[in-house]
Amino acid sequence: MFSLLLGELLTKYNLAIVLSIENLSKKYGSLKAVDQLTLQVEEGSIYGLLGPNGSGKTTTLGMVLDVIRPGDGSFSWFGNGISKETKQRVGALLETPNFYPYLSAKQNLQVVADIKGADYSNINKMLDLVGLGSRGNSAFKGFSLGMKQRLALAAAMLNDPEVLVLDEPTNGLDPQGIAEVRDLILRIAAQGKTIILASHLLDEVEKVCTHVAVLQNGKLLASGPVADILAANENVLISTPDTERALALLAHLPYVANFRREKEFIILTLQEGYNSTDINRDMFAQNIVLSQLIVRRKSLEAQFLEIINTESK
Repeated sequence: MFSLLLGELLTKYNLAIVLSIENLSKKYGSLKAVDQLTLQVEEGSIYGLLGPNGSGKTTTLGMVLDVIRPGDGSFSWFGNGISKETKQRVGALLETPNFYPYLSAKQNLQVVADIKGADYSNINKMLDLVGLGSRGNSAFKGFSLGMKQRLALAAAMLNDPEVLVLDEPTNGLDPQGIAEVRDLILRIAAQGKTIILASHLLDEVEKVCTHVAVLQNGKLLASGPVADILAANENVLISTPDTERALALLAHLPYVANFRREKEFIILTLQEGYNSTDINRDMFAQNIVLSQLIVRRKSLEAQFLEIINTESK
């Protein structure tokens, strides 16, 4: 619910573009890891790059973070090219957390602060933010995978960046660890941070992200607010005493993609841009009274599979 409301606010107020990618491409020999990718990330959003392993998510993040050299195309942060100044405004977690095992959480963050030029005064604040305030003096080697990931998030946040870039942040975690990291991402976003999140987990993107870009074989297949993608081609269930008349009317409504009768219900799929209000209005105009009207939106998983299957045909 939080992510859907945040997505509506972003659309309403037309917030600034944090990251702009234009026709970005990268080849490794004959393999196109990223193929003319174009997208924009708005300020304050939680933007998910969704796709299976090998879809180009990590390569894309590597290029925009200046870790991998692009083959073609361009990108900009905050309207400018990559520079020391823009890098200071972006925090990133791209790989498995790598800290000194025998140093405490606080000591490890002091090392990170020295590298980033961050103030030590931020350390306790970040430990509290990720729920490790009471474990600051504990050795890293005794941490669970979830705690290690949360410490890595604290390290990425040490210089108080405006944008946080995360590559598969819940990879390898147990259900409790996934829930902890998911809650932490939402709390960080609530502070006004922009988060760019790469994941192959549909559930993670659906529960956390405000916007999503679906990638496959380096290509962008679909993008937009998660709420819009979930609402697209929504299924509507109706029932009425005038079933035969309703079926006859549905056959002539151009925005009804398909429909079928199932016991006492008629199940129909609407074209993009239409919703249950249109059905209710047109049925009423023909004096057909609906006893039930139920909207059933597809899950992100169903939409994802539909997008992938359509592209494969």
